[in-house]
Formats: sequence, C-alpha cells, structure tokens
Amino acid sequence: MKKLVTTLLFLSCCLQSYSQITWSTPVTVYSGSGSNLHPRIALNRAGNPMILWGKTNTRAYFSRWTGTTFTGPTTISGSLTVFSQYWAGPDLASFGDTVYATMKVTPENVPSAYDYLVHSYDGGMTFSAPVRIDNIDTNTSRFPIVTTTSNGNPLVAFMKFNSSSLNTWAHYVVARSADYGLTFSSEVQASGSTGVVCDCCPATIISAGTKAIMLFRNNLSNIRDIWAGISPDGGITFPGAGLMQVDNTNWNISSCPASGPDGYVSGDSIYTVFMSSASGTAMVYLSKSSISGMSSSTSAITGSFAGLNSQNYPRIANSGNASAVVWLQKTTAGDSIEYSFTNNIASGFPGRKAVPGAYGTGVMNADIAMAPGVVHIVWEDDNTGNVMYVKGTYLVTTSVAPVAVKQLIDIYPNPAKDAFSVSLKNIGNIIDCHLTEITGRNIELKPSVNNDRADFSLKNVAKGGYYFVMTDEAGKTYYSKLIVQ
Repeated sequence: MKKLVTTLLFLSCCLQSYSQITWSTPVTVYSGSGSNLHPRIALNRAGNPMILWGKTNTRAYFSRWTGTTFTGPTTISGSLTVFSQYWAGPDLASFGDTVYATMKVTPENVPSAYDYLVHSYDGGMTFSAPVRIDNIDTNTSRFPIVTTTSNGNPLVAFMKFNSSSLNTWAHYVVARSADYGLTFSSEVQASGSTGVVCDCCPATIISAGTKAIMLFRNNLSNIRDIWAGISPDGGITFPGAGLMQVDNTNWNISSCPASGPDGYVSGDSIYTVFMSSASGTAMVYLSKSSISGMSSSTSAITGSFAGLNSQNYPRIANSGNASAVVWLQKTTAGDSIEYSFTNNIASGFPGRKAVPGAYGTGVMNADIAMAPGVVHIVWEDDNTGNVMYVKGTYLVTTSVAPVAVKQLIDIYPNPAKDAFSVSLKNIGNIIDCHLTEITGRNIELKPSVNNDRADFSLKNVAKGGYYFVMTDEAGKTYYSKLIVQ
C-alpha cells in the first residue's frame, strides 16, 4: 500500500508539472516544396518568435511573427549557396531587436567556402549583406554558430580543419565582434590543444557575463563524449585549465553520430543536454556542471522504457529557473518531438510528453526558446515539407528566486544632456555598460569611477530614449530608462 501511495504521488507531481503548460494550436510557419531543414528560433524585444531554416544546400530563409501571422519567408543569405541538412545548418541568435544569423557556404571541403554572418538591427525586418566571419587562409571550416554577449555583440564559433583532411585535425574555434557583426577578430582555439573534435558533430557557444562556454563533442580514441571549453574573458582566451568533461557516459564509437550538445549557464552551473548511445540505446541526457568546481553529474532525462528505439537532437532553453528541453524520439508506436518541462531546474525534469501536432514519420529536428511564462517550439516536418511552430504558456512560480538577477536602479540626472551618474553603493565591480537604442543596437559606455559613483559621458549620443544596462562581476544586471535631451 505504501508503494502504491508513493507511485500515485509521483504521478500526481508529474501531471501537475505538465498541466501548467497550455498549448496553442500548431501553426505552419512555411509550407513549400522541397526540404525545409534544421529550423532555429529566437525572440525579439517584444518576445515574438523569429525563425531561421535552410533548404538542402541552397539558401537560408527567415520568418517572423507579426502578432497575427508569420511573414512570408525572406532569403537572407544573398547569393550564397548555404549548407543545410536536417542535423545541421544556419544558426540564429538575438539581443532585443538585434538579430544575427550564421551560415556556411558549400561545398564544405573547399577552403574558399567561408563562414558568414548577417545582422538585423530592426527585429528581422531587414538584413545586412553577408559578412565573412573566418580568416583561416588555406584551412577549411564547418558549422558556424552564434550567441550574443551581454552588450549585444555576436560571439561566433566554428569548426576548423587543416587543408588536407576533415578528420585528422578538427578543432572548434571562436571569433568575436566588437562592432555588432561588421568585423570579426582572428579566431582562438576553444576545444583544447590535444586530440580532435567529432568532425561531423555541431556544437553550441554560450555567453554568460564575463565567461564564454564552448560545448562540443570530442573524439579521443573514438570516445565521443561532450566537453566544455571555458573562457574567463568572454572568448578572448580559452585556457587549457578551463577544459572540462561534462559527459561521463564514455561512449565509444568509431563512426560519427552527427549529433552535438546544447546548453545554458545558470549561476555557477552549466546545464547541458546531449545524445549518447553508451547504454546501447540512443538516449537524451542532462548534465549539470560546476564551473568553479570543474565537476559534472550526468543522468538520462527519461531513461529507457518499453518501445523506445532512440532519442536524438536535444535542445534546451530556460527563463530563470524554469527550463524545457525538446528532442526527436522514435518508438515502436511512431516518431514524435517530445518535451520535458520544469519550473525549477534544480529539481530536474519530471517526465515527458509529445509536443502537440509534432508526431508521425517525418518529424525531425526541433528547437526551443523561452520567455517568462512562455515556451516556443519549432520543428521540421519532412513528411509535409513544412516548418511548424507551437506556443505554450505556463504559470511562473514566484516562490523560486529567479536565476538571472536584474535590479532597477536610479540614474541622475534623468533626463540628461551631457552626462549622467549611477550610485555604486552595494554594487560590485562593473564589467559592462551600454545604452540600447529603440532599434536594439547597443552603444557601449565607459564608466569613470569615483568612490561610490560611476559617471558616464553622453558625448556623441543622439537625443532620444534609451535603455541603460550595467553588469557587475557577479553577473548581476542593473537597468533603467534614460532620456537624452
């Protein structure tokens, strides 16, 4: 009887967790002939979804939600022939209404097939011409990915090979931009100096305050586990001491799985999802890693169950402590895009359910984004050729303190003309300050610190309304509206 009560309580907790998500009717983002592959999703300043995908080695396409519908797809890759498959393709990131998309030119094994980035400063209404990211001479590259820093600049990573082989010397490298995607620094190696990475496995780059995290699948004598390269200075350097194994499944395989990790940083923890077949069945795992302790713990999200054939291509997102993960699942009952949701990531994921409308032969690669109280999911449906989207809402748990701490502060004078000041009482060392324009583009500011006060010059700043953002070394963010007269 005690065992039965315990089981019922467990099932009750799981049902209560999932009952908090209310799903809308799935929406077709794009319905067209051919393969519409590897969709990626990001949110604009208003929290509306923007979606990027590719067609098989042709172009990169972009669509955004207008409030009532998705816009017709826009080709944002210019005349470039872009690499796209169901397991890899163009990547997308946003900072307010500043949007970045990366893409790789085909054929991949030609040194002149470079990596490119396009940017939008108006929420995806218009995009720039492609800007070359890499500067690797006779080497070759693959899988450009992008995230945004705390001041809205793009931080990109890509796989780099020597000129003679795609699998004898493969590493992930990172390049930075300080002018919002107009130019990029020379790349720095981010995946360690020994061994090679899994040469057909995409990766993830994360920006978190002063840190940058490179998540990738390694290949050390055919052990294909997930590692993290940790940069303490925002991607300028990746010290060897910052290389950490976040996956301890010890998967030994001589072929390439073409599947990589995804993750995010919360405080001192890196939460990483990935696929491993170390148990004999391809399953999705969650790893929690301590940055300061350089240690990790790993567990399967669902574990094996009757009828499971495989799980793959996981993606994860969070909003504060709330988190959700999606993945492709194949069972004897059929294929589906599954999700798991928790209001408190520290408690782990409680179970799984199919994403509404995302099932049947042909569902493939999915992506996810979150805002407070909202979950956005997009997926590829090869059976119809459609790119599909669904929105879910959940009750924000106020009893759980948010992970990303933001605090409204006073600035003076406000309105300001030539300069303004901020009291630094109870605020740590400042690492970043900027103003955000209405278009989403950022203007970096340099503080002049005098005792418990920081002064900021408004020289060359145009009149208008701005959003002031300041981050300290602990990762805490302070903000205020500012009027410049």
